[in-house]
Amino acid sequence: MLTLICPGDRASDRYARALRAGLDGISCQVLTELTQPLHGRRLLFAVPLDESGVNLGFYRLLAFLRTHPDCLSGCAAGVVVDGAGDLHTKSAARELVLAANAAGCAFPGRPLVEAVGSLSNFAVQAKNAGCGLEEAYHLAVRDLVERVERFDPPRRERPNILALHASSRRTSNTLALWSGVRDRLGDRCAVREIGLRNGTLEDCGGCPYTTCLHFGERGGCFYGGVMVQDVYPAVREADALVLICPNYNDAVSANLTAAINRLTALYRTTSFSDKALYGVVVSGYSGGDIVASQLVSALCMNKGFYLPEKFCLLETANDAGAAMKLPGIETRLDGFAARMRRQLLN
Repeated sequence: MLTLICPGDRASDRYARALRAGLDGISCQVLTELTQPLHGRRLLFAVPLDESGVNLGFYRLLAFLRTHPDCLSGCAAGVVVDGAGDLHTKSAARELVLAANAAGCAFPGRPLVEAVGSLSNFAVQAKNAGCGLEEAYHLAVRDLVERVERFDPPRRERPNILALHASSRRTSNTLALWSGVRDRLGDRCAVREIGLRNGTLEDCGGCPYTTCLHFGERGGCFYGGVMVQDVYPAVREADALVLICPNYNDAVSANLTAAINRLTALYRTTSFSDKALYGVVVSGYSGGDIVASQLVSALCMNKGFYLPEKFCLLETANDAGAAMKLPGIETRLDGFAARMRRQLLN
């Protein structure tokens, strides 16, 4: 049975029609708020937003998730956000996905159906399906529900893990933490690291779709370089991708951002839906959740990597070497590595 969680009470008729169409014939329990843990469920979060992008019931839901860190253990979910305007839908969704994931919920790749006020974001889907914008919205909700219901991430005898970074091993707290995780993974996982430091990577220049598709079909990209030579083959082989991300000005660092952008050509022809996404994020003072949410939106919502429960190790440390001296860090590294093994190994 699916559990539908609909916070707030100011839903539009369009929102109600989309849920009816997407859930037609599917048995579900409906909750308007979350007051107790839900373990091992299949969930659909459906969030309506008014013209201001605000839903007070949604914020109460976030508060519950953030203060009950294991309340969705073993769950898998999708998200529908219906907005009255053309802003705030995706930012609300990634806040929700990050909070629910930290509470133990996994998400399939592309777990979001967002409906902006004009529905203009469904123009391509409507054209491809030969239907109107609202019908395309309904079809997207139905597709999401079906993918959540059948979501069953693969497990491997010897999973391939690809770690991408752009840091100096001598000074990087994020690399130090990742090294601690890697040591704990043991020899049943095949781990490859690729460094993308200064001068090795050109960012995406926004080629026309047909150009990007042309190179993608040939396994490459117009800009070539380390992405085509090393990263693309490694991503194809990977069962899990780990992004090792120091917080640079409340953002993913430039070279890692470029790598994410350059994955577009590969994404044109390669499904990432059976590949897990993990993150190791260290902030000097604060803001690690902002970087983690960027990974969620760019690689899970956009590129389609699936999100295992508690996908990101988030720490705060400033001086070189400080991360490995944090109180309780050894226990957290043990837990993160054990979770990765449990989620990836057959």
